[in-house]
Formats: sequence, structure tokens, C-alpha cells
Amino acid sequence: MGHVVLLGDSIFDNAAYVTGGPSVIEHLRRSLPTGWEATLAAVDGAVVSDVSGQLDRVPGDATHLIVSAGGNDALRARGTILSEPASSIVEALSRLESMRGGFLAEYRRMLDRVRALRKPVAVCSIYDAIPGLGPAERAGLCLFNDVILREAARAYLPVIDLRLICDEPGDYAAVSPIEPSDRGGGKIARQVAAIVTSLDFGRAGCRIVS
Repeated sequence: MGHVVLLGDSIFDNAAYVTGGPSVIEHLRRSLPTGWEATLAAVDGAVVSDVSGQLDRVPGDATHLIVSAGGNDALRARGTILSEPASSIVEALSRLESMRGGFLAEYRRMLDRVRALRKPVAVCSIYDAIPGLGPAERAGLCLFNDVILREAARAYLPVIDLRLICDEPGDYAAVSPIEPSDRGGGKIARQVAAIVTSLDFGRAGCRIVS
């Protein structure tokens, strides 16, 4: 028997965006084997630094922790760094590197605290097929995903690559296209169920699953 806990943001806490359809946690409970449990500790709007506060909601019998965080950090950066003018490419790249470095520090700190619970952990990348997403924003997301993949490799953790899972317009909510729809949430939940029931989850290493 297993008990899966979802940590992070509205990628998991998407009930407000599916207009009556099943949310990710509901899809997950349907996708897990009989006898398994799933708990939603993720909170809509959370940034990476908020995940540590969610750890108090992790039940003692939890067996797997899945983290999806970073998208709201990227949204904040879009409203600040990505909208600032730059006098040269060098200046622009320097600002982006500063942004990446700050996110790296936050993500590493968060992941170390999650791992301190000594339970199997997997992390999710940030998807980038959002309808209406511009090329500059998509390029910016590469920096955030680079951090997530690097930190997963450092900690030897598996990665659920949402870029390969939510790859069609219908995977995104009509009421808010940055959120997963009923369909997209179902795809995410099925992949979470598949990886946590994998026999080698706890020793998988940094592998990409989709």
C-alpha cells in the first residue's frame, strides 16, 4: 500500500480551473491501485519557497512525495526581469543569470527540506506549451527547467517532464490557460500513478518520465 502526497502549486491544486471536472488529486485517487491513498498538500499560487510550509501537512504514513513548483516563480520573473529594457545582449544575459541563480538557491533549499523527510521524492518540470505563450517567455522557462533538472540530478531524483505530458492546447484550462484542464490533469495524474507504483522508484536516479 502507498500514500502519495502532492506538494507545490496549482499544477496539482487545480480544482478551481476545471469547471466541475475532476481535479488532479481526484484523477490520481482513481488512477492509483486499490488501497492506496493520495493527499493534496499543494496550494494554488505557491512559489518554491512556500513548499517548506506544506511539509507540515505531510501525513506520517506518506510513502511518496511529488513536487511541482517553480511556475509561479517564473510568472513573477516575467513581470519583472523579462519586461525590463537592456542596452545589450550581454546585459540581458547577465540579468537572466542572476534570476537563474536566485531560483537555484530557492529550489535547492526547498528540495533539501523535502528530502529531509527521507521518503522517495520525484519532481516535475514546468510545462511550456501553454496557449499564447510567447517565444521570449518560453526561452525564459528553459532557465527554470534547467535548474529543476540539475537539482534532480544532484539529488538523484526522477523527473516527471510536464513539457512532454501537457503538449496539446486541450491540456490547458479554458478559464486560465496556465492551469491544467481536466484532460491535462488526468494525464499528469496517470503519470504520477505510474511512477509511484514503479518498482524502482526509490532508486530510479535522475531519469525523465513522460
